[in-house]
Amino acid sequence: MFQVRIHGRGGQGVVTGAEMLALAAFLEGRYSQAFPSFGSERMGAPVVAFCRISDQEIRLREPVTMPDALLIQDPTLLHQVDLFSGLSKSGFILINSGKSPDELGLSGLPYPEDHLLAFPATEIALKHIGRPLPNSSLLGGFCALTGEIGIDSLKEAIGRRFSGKTAKDNMAAAEASFTIVGESMHAATD
Repeated sequence: MFQVRIHGRGGQGVVTGAEMLALAAFLEGRYSQAFPSFGSERMGAPVVAFCRISDQEIRLREPVTMPDALLIQDPTLLHQVDLFSGLSKSGFILINSGKSPDELGLSGLPYPEDHLLAFPATEIALKHIGRPLPNSSLLGGFCALTGEIGIDSLKEAIGRRFSGKTAKDNMAAAEASFTIVGESMHAATD
């Protein structure tokens, strides 16, 4: 089972992101589940959403405490909450930021360098969607970083969640992020 924890703030699409990721896994013939955890239900408050992906039926119903991947939609949460709690030593970390992990104060984390990546998901969203909603961008990056879900399945999930121009714009943001993260990973291995 592959478990994902998404951290962000209310209004950033954290819950929708988890739902689209679960739908993408389902479209690939896998079992999946997504659900949120709210502190206080208001815009800007910290929000956590969870997604599980498996080739077998999922019977767990509790929050993800030992994730295989973290998606951090708001980097201001990095030093406010213990986001890395329970993350496996081979876990993946994707951070929405134009700053490098070192610039974000994360140079001492004990994770493989090719599993920790920061990229400007909000800037990509602004370019393609016209709004600062980084969830589709981060999910495209997740597909490239982990290989757990295919980008075509993610785009189909986005198309089922949204319609018209909104769907096309979110698909473009996911595709752009998939390309950027893929190129970044390729450059790191050269």
